[in-house]
Amino acid sequence: MPPFLSIAAYAPPRVGMLAVGLVSEVFGAPPEGLPRFDFALCSDRPGTVTTDLGVPLAVTHGLDRLASADLVLALPWADFRTPPPAPVLDALRAAHARGALVGAHCVGAFALAAAGLLDGLRATTHWRFADLLARRHPSVTVERDALYVDEGRILTGAGAAAGFDLCLHLLRREYGSAAANAVARDLVLPPHRDGGQAQYVAAPVPEDCEDERLAGVLAWARAHLHEPLPVAELARRALMSRRSFARRFTSATGTTPHAWLLGLRLGRAEELLETTDLPVEEIARLVGYGSAAVLREQFVRRRGVPPRTYRRAFTRTNAAPLGDRPGRTGPVD
Repeated sequence: MPPFLSIAAYAPPRVGMLAVGLVSEVFGAPPEGLPRFDFALCSDRPGTVTTDLGVPLAVTHGLDRLASADLVLALPWADFRTPPPAPVLDALRAAHARGALVGAHCVGAFALAAAGLLDGLRATTHWRFADLLARRHPSVTVERDALYVDEGRILTGAGAAAGFDLCLHLLRREYGSAAANAVARDLVLPPHRDGGQAQYVAAPVPEDCEDERLAGVLAWARAHLHEPLPVAELARRALMSRRSFARRFTSATGTTPHAWLLGLRLGRAEELLETTDLPVEEIARLVGYGSAAVLREQFVRRRGVPPRTYRRAFTRTNAAPLGDRPGRTGPVD
């Protein structure tokens, strides 16, 4: 199946204004070099939809748009405690049944749960409403701390801005790291946050001199991926003990130094595999692995396939626009 090109985002009454802007920014006007997505907002019927901020939103498509889209997104809305009308639930079920990708972030996950699409699956939502989702839908395994959860053709994301992470993950999964990174650069966003990263962190931005030092060390590490980068060295550069550094790092980023470095190395390796003809041995060196064998081991463990197999999925990267790439319908294989 080719990557998704047509996208329908369902906007119910009192839809979240942030969510509308978020998906419109990612899919409505992607930067040059990416495919022109056929993106549309739809609602129960064409007309004016009022957002959660009271701003009227002109929606030109009804539920029929869900019947043909490659990717269907259920946007969060203020009245999520009341399930969507039956025709909406039927349309979501039908989209999934015909093979469309179906996703939601924040309390949009309640719409997918009401349609029965999350039964027997893992899912996430805004941390504040995770317990409510679990109580109402006991057949759903709620991942309370995840930024997003990928279950193949069903994907859910956490609250508010985590919708960006979910959308970038979809782009990365279907079009590759280079495409997702291009959108992230255009929106001035972090290129990748792992789905298992905590939703809430105590200090996401520098607040004092220790956080400023930490930010500087992270920037230095990004520029020196070809080096071993032991945690002890990062702690020394941050002028902290190893234990204090690890505690501060987790507090500020929601993940451990080891997991952060691993994600950074593999993400850079993906991009180099997609966009260059460098030998795997050279890529391994550039991202800080001692040999191609070590890179292969990590790649298979974390991505499910060896680097050369991953590269073959993107052999046309340098010869064709991103929209012409072969696609994937699940985790990288």
